[in-house]
Amino acid sequence: MARKTFISYKYSEAKDLRDRIVYALGDDAKYYKGETSESPDMSDRTTDYIKNKLKDMIYSTSVTIVIISPTMNLSNWIDWEIEYSLKQIKRNDRTSGTNGVLGIVMKYNGGYSWLRPSVKNTDGHNAILTNNEYLYDIVHKNRFNQNPPEYTCDVCKNVDSLTGSYISLVNEENFLKEPNKYIENAYDKSRNTAKYNLTRLKNPYKFQI
Repeated sequence: MARKTFISYKYSEAKDLRDRIVYALGDDAKYYKGETSESPDMSDRTTDYIKNKLKDMIYSTSVTIVIISPTMNLSNWIDWEIEYSLKQIKRNDRTSGTNGVLGIVMKYNGGYSWLRPSVKNTDGHNAILTNNEYLYDIVHKNRFNQNPPEYTCDVCKNVDSLTGSYISLVNEENFLKEPNKYIENAYDKSRNTAKYNLTRLKNPYKFQI
């Protein structure tokens, strides 16, 4: 079943991947509520104007796709968009549900090791590490937060790459081949938030709806 989606991304380095994601959605792209290459430029608008437009886009969606790119954390908007996606926002007599959130890792310099290098543990199992300095805290804190964790290996304490974290990270190639698989996974987790220790705020001391 198609889900209404929003894509959060750094325009200067990820707009091409945004377009490829929308194209990969095929007929389901009609449910996409974010910006496209035809969207008007809002760079000269006020912060309040941009926020209100983004709120309108995100409010009606159920899955937020975040493009993880090398300088993503320099954006003024992405962590706020994730925060808004995770909140339950009341408008009139309707309250939005918590969005499922999915991270799509951009290929950079021919691969993904810039963010997710592979290492071999002492027990012989391979493990994928994450260079968290590239991630916002709100992404990092919603990783490996399944409660209780369900291990795929009791020896090395690995969890499933899709269900072990509320915000899963998927390489762009894998996502573009099967977008609905990963969107549905994110949506399913949004229907079962009690299974995760969610961090909903990028700054626990300040949030303005």
